Amino acid sequence: MALLEVTNIKKIYSTRFGGNKVQALSNVTFSIEKGEFVAIMGESGSGKTTLLNILASLDRPTSGEVLLEGKNIVHLTEKEISAFRRKNLGFVFQDFNLLDTFSLRDNIYLPLVLAGEDYREMEQKIRPIAQALCITELLDKYPYEVSGGQKQRISIARALSKHSPILVMDDSTSALDMETEHEIQKTLNSLKDTTKIIIAHRISAVCHADEIIYLQDGRIAERGTHEELLAKKGLYYDTYMAQYGGYLAS
Repeated sequence: MALLEVTNIKKIYSTRFGGNKVQALSNVTFSIEKGEFVAIMGESGSGKTTLLNILASLDRPTSGEVLLEGKNIVHLTEKEISAFRRKNLGFVFQDFNLLDTFSLRDNIYLPLVLAGEDYREMEQKIRPIAQALCITELLDKYPYEVSGGQKQRISIARALSKHSPILVMDDSTSALDMETEHEIQKTLNSLKDTTKIIIAHRISAVCHADEIIYLQDGRIAERGTHEELLAKKGLYYDTYMAQYGGYLAS
């Protein structure tokens, strides 16, 4: 059985003043195995963020199922959803979500503090993660003292510190230079038991994914590996050519 199974997800929004209906997702179906790295791509308005929010239980679909280890998370109560997110999900947001009045170390510790973990255990968890992300020397600084790329590393460290089975990343390498992005990809690839789900615009962030899901108008237009999608010469191929002109350094 797959870790995560998404079946016939549909999402319809009403416009702000109640008149029109907008269908953000239509009959989206796929599954994710434990430890897989799955990327979601598509143009602006294709439904990427809506899908990610549903997978992360931040939003509910109009219809369809999202099964985590066979349990439908769509029908959980708000209390159950909060417990589900704490137990199963690590989030990395595009806008960092760091608290300026907390040191970077305390920003990483925050979810562990809320979970009631012992301080010494927190320190043991953080040390190898900080070393892997090259942020050990930054931990006593504050968010306003570091660059956007460094903030993103802190945000990633905070998510990894929970050792959640699923890591959800919302275009979280867009603020990074290519070298830093490459280092973070190596760190993510080393997390063999963690399932990674990422929204991304840059091909470089997704080319090593086990599967790439390309959305168009709320539907899955293409899916496959980097090599498979390039061979199809469809939407993904067009994005690749637009970004790199046919060349992408590995």
